[in-house]
Amino acid sequence: MFALLAAGRGLGAVTRVPRIGWVVADPVVARQVLNDGAVFTMTGEGGVGHLWTQLFGPEMAEFFGGARHVEIRTHVRDLFTEEAARTLVTRAQGAHHARLAARLRAGETVDVAGAARVLAGRLVADLLGLPSDRPDTVYARLFAAGERLASLALGTTASTHLASGTLERARAVVAEITAGVPDAYRTGGSDTLLGRCRELGLGLPMATGLATLLVIAGTETGASGTSRTVALLHDTGGQHALLADPSLRPDAVREGLRVAAPAPIIGRHVARDTVLAGRAVRAGDRVVLLVRHATNLAGPFDLHRPPPPETRQLWFGAGRHLCLGAAVARHQITAMLETVHADGRPYEITSRTPARNVLVPAYKRLLVRPAERY
Repeated sequence: MFALLAAGRGLGAVTRVPRIGWVVADPVVARQVLNDGAVFTMTGEGGVGHLWTQLFGPEMAEFFGGARHVEIRTHVRDLFTEEAARTLVTRAQGAHHARLAARLRAGETVDVAGAARVLAGRLVADLLGLPSDRPDTVYARLFAAGERLASLALGTTASTHLASGTLERARAVVAEITAGVPDAYRTGGSDTLLGRCRELGLGLPMATGLATLLVIAGTETGASGTSRTVALLHDTGGQHALLADPSLRPDAVREGLRVAAPAPIIGRHVARDTVLAGRAVRAGDRVVLLVRHATNLAGPFDLHRPPPPETRQLWFGAGRHLCLGAAVARHQITAMLETVHADGRPYEITSRTPARNVLVPAYKRLLVRPAERY
C-alpha cells in the first residue's frame, strides 16, 4: 500500500497497474467513481463489501450494495447528526478529556495516541450500546482487536479473496470484538445502533457484521485522524495561529483530515463495462483510489488554505457510502484539540513512535506536554 501511494506521484489520473487493477490518483475522477455505485460497487472482488461478505455471509451484500443499505442509513441517520455527534463525544469521552486537561495543566506528559485509542473504543462501545463504564484497559483491548482484524486486510490490495486460514483468524477476532453484541442487540434502546438494528428487523448475524464494521471504521480512522492532526499542528507551527484565533479550529480539523486521510486507499469492483477518464474499464476489473494522494495534491497542511472544492470531504468518501460518522470524527478531533490547548499554551511533542503493520497509518505513541518556552 505504501509503495502504491508513493507511486501515485508519478501516475496519471487513471493508470492500469499489473496485479492491482485501475489506479486512480485524481480527486475529481475518484469522486466520479464513488458517486457511481451502480458501476463501481463494494460487493465484488476489490471492495470492502467483498471482505465482509466472506466473513459474515451473503446477507451482508444487501447492506453494501442493495436497497437495504439505504433503509438502514435512513433509519440511523439521526444518530450521526452534528448535534448527536457532539452529544455522543461529550458523553463517551468528556470525563477522560477533563482528566487529560488537568494533567497537562499540571505540566505532565500525556500520550495522545494512547488516549485516542481508548477514547475511540469508548465512543464506539457507547454508540453500539455496549457497556461504557469499564476501565480504560477494556476499550484499549477493543481497539487492539479491531486493529488486528484490520491488519488481516493488509495483503488484499491485489486481491480481496481471503485464504481459509485468514478467514479463521478473522472470525476468532470478530468473536472477541462482538462478545457483548447479542446482549446489547436484545436490550439496546433506540438511542443505540444495535437497538435500531433490532427495530429494523435485522437478524443478529447482520447486526454483528455492522457492529464489527463500526468498530473498524470508528476506532482506527478516528484515533489516527486525532493523533495525526495534533502532530501536524505541532510540526507546522499551526497551533500558534489556532491559539491566537480559536475560530480556526474547524479549519484545523478539516486540514488534518485532508492531509492525514485516515482511509488512504479505497477499493471498488467494476460491475459493467464503462469509460473512466477516457480509459476503457471492463466488468470484473478492480479500481483502487489513492485517496491520500488525491487529497494532498492541494498542498501541505495550512490552516489558512481555502477548502479545495475538488477534494471536499473526499477523506470521508462520497456518494451513497459517504462516511456516516463524519460528524463524529470531526467532534472527536475537536475535543482533543481543545484538550491539548486547555490552558491556553502551545504544546510540544517530546517523543513519537509510528505504529507498524497496521492498515491505517497511525502513531503507536505520541507524547505531548505543555511547551516550556514559546
